[in-house]
Amino acid sequence: MSAPNPTLPRRLLPALAASLAALLLAACAGPASHDPDHAQAGEGRATLTVLATSDLHGHVLGYDYYRLRDDPAIGLDRVATLIAQARERDRHSLLVDVGDTIQGSALSDWQARVQPPACDRTLAIYEAMSSLGFDAATLGNHEFNYGLPFLQRVTGLPYDDSASTCRGPDFPIVVSNLSNIDGQPLYPRHLLLERTLPVVAADGRSQPTAIRIGIVGFVPPRIMDWDRGHLEGRVAVDGVLESAREQVANLRRQGADIVLALVHGGIDARPYTAQSENAAWHLAATGQVDAMVMAHQHQRFPDPDNPRRAFADVDGVDHERGRVHGIPAVMASYWGKGLGVIELSLVHRQGQWQVDAAGSRSQVQTIDAAADADGRSGPVDPDPALQALVQAEHQATLAHVSQPLASSDFTLASHFADVGEVSALQVVNMAQADFISTHVQQHLPQYRDLPVLSAAAPFRTGFAGPDDYTRVPAGTLAVRHAADLYLYPNTLVAVLIDGAGLKIWLEQAARRFNQIDPALTSPQDLVNSRFPGYNFDVIHGIQYAIDLSRPVGERIVSVTFQGQPVTAEQRFIVATNNYRAASGRAFGLDESALIVDTRLESRQVLADWLRGEQKLTRSRHGTDLPWQFAPLPLAGQLVFDTGADLEPPAAGGLPSTHRLRRLDDAQAGRARYALDLGGAD
Repeated sequence: MSAPNPTLPRRLLPALAASLAALLLAACAGPASHDPDHAQAGEGRATLTVLATSDLHGHVLGYDYYRLRDDPAIGLDRVATLIAQARERDRHSLLVDVGDTIQGSALSDWQARVQPPACDRTLAIYEAMSSLGFDAATLGNHEFNYGLPFLQRVTGLPYDDSASTCRGPDFPIVVSNLSNIDGQPLYPRHLLLERTLPVVAADGRSQPTAIRIGIVGFVPPRIMDWDRGHLEGRVAVDGVLESAREQVANLRRQGADIVLALVHGGIDARPYTAQSENAAWHLAATGQVDAMVMAHQHQRFPDPDNPRRAFADVDGVDHERGRVHGIPAVMASYWGKGLGVIELSLVHRQGQWQVDAAGSRSQVQTIDAAADADGRSGPVDPDPALQALVQAEHQATLAHVSQPLASSDFTLASHFADVGEVSALQVVNMAQADFISTHVQQHLPQYRDLPVLSAAAPFRTGFAGPDDYTRVPAGTLAVRHAADLYLYPNTLVAVLIDGAGLKIWLEQAARRFNQIDPALTSPQDLVNSRFPGYNFDVIHGIQYAIDLSRPVGERIVSVTFQGQPVTAEQRFIVATNNYRAASGRAFGLDESALIVDTRLESRQVLADWLRGEQKLTRSRHGTDLPWQFAPLPLAGQLVFDTGADLEPPAAGGLPSTHRLRRLDDAQAGRARYALDLGGAD
């Protein structure tokens, strides 16, 4: 890959000019301090409001392309209304984005895979953000899913190993820990912006004063695992703390009064390494930065009114005041569900600006928490100008996702995947196994006699709300349904493992469930909410049982292949995705296991397979039940929640020992079930 073009896009020149001016004119200012006390009399005071979005995942509009209907719970078009309201309160605010911006919706997939924007056009999500006047952004891990040339093209960098550049967003992107293979930055490693704020002196008089704001941004270092096929040999990523130390020092030397960190990572108190995925907690502990905007974990922070809030048991995390190790911080949910706001209180003391932490506050304003003049609550209205801006792309996406592929005589859904129903998984596994089996027979004669298994996970299991389940009704299957069944732009690969490795894989997937005490009379939750559904791999081609009474790592009590116990030395090929193969150490995988890398999107493999099958029937495509819970008589109830819009499947959809009884105490939009594993009539 060639080094970045030394001629930077025009939109970066104002920021670079500000940096140069600060370098030439500023005195050697020290780092801002975090004073726990409010400013004393005689000191100038100012407030800098930071507005932030994160993990938009291509959701320019609040629209569900899988079900072809509006979705008022998500979308940048509604966040735009919150941004306008915030600017009415404070016209000096700063607007930033923290990555995972360009991938994750049917519209973003259409622009990346079907109709990339012409070189003189901006990607729809960036066009919308530019219209809102974003000041800066960083990248997330999913920015790299479509490949480095596409990312460089839509962000206005040279692409395809040439000097060609296309139009990018009208705001700078800063990434402090990413470089090309020659060690040169792809994007600016830091920015120095300026805001003129009204500074109030002790006598009450206000005077406009320029304040210099340094910005650093960080991608998760593990992109080199997750997107190795796109990035290996082309870029390098450094650790967050190592990069922060250098770039924050550079900003201080250039006269930055305060430094804001855009971290595409969240809160994780485990020991830091240069590969740490969620390093924001450790960055805050260093005290190098004055405020942080976090991302990646799809959580709200602070979230003081939520009894089940994330990170509540992590040292140094203050949900009431929105601080991490005393640093004002925010994480703005995901998919455009909210706007992060940090009101950063500044005081000028001893010749420099300092952060008055006690006077600062953070919050997440959600798009569903507005109230009208009569006090009635509901979602904020979308911004019609932003909607109009991307209507052409929206309509083209609708036409694309409505193209028919096949038909089905049964509903394919993920509502009951946690209790063994596989209608949303079996077709994915069949498609993957068919493709890999054909590839092995044609190209890998040394493996022709090995069984081919397939692993797939239920990507949508209610994390984003009661509608966040795959549901493909019986009838025509269209492109949108293939995208619903396979949510991510992963690529299809195959790994070679033995029976011992297979058991490690299954044990890791079984962490989805809590350990259950059969003697406990009070209700017990089946699902471990901290273990995401996308890691609950179901492996087809074998049969296995999970004993919920056993501890983690000891739950797989039987594994058989064609009716015979699997031995530790027995070898298998398993079709899976590039993400699992590249980052599956916990699943017993490493680089040596990979034997096939198709470089084809798993979703496209599924779509092509559906076209070939034409007609799906439950008897052939929806009743292969590879796993079940071991029988377990319980003194109390074993409960789980799922979407309320689907009843359990009829006979053949669940293992015979799994008996469900619907309860009445679920949250709105959800249904609660009791699961009987005793097997008694």
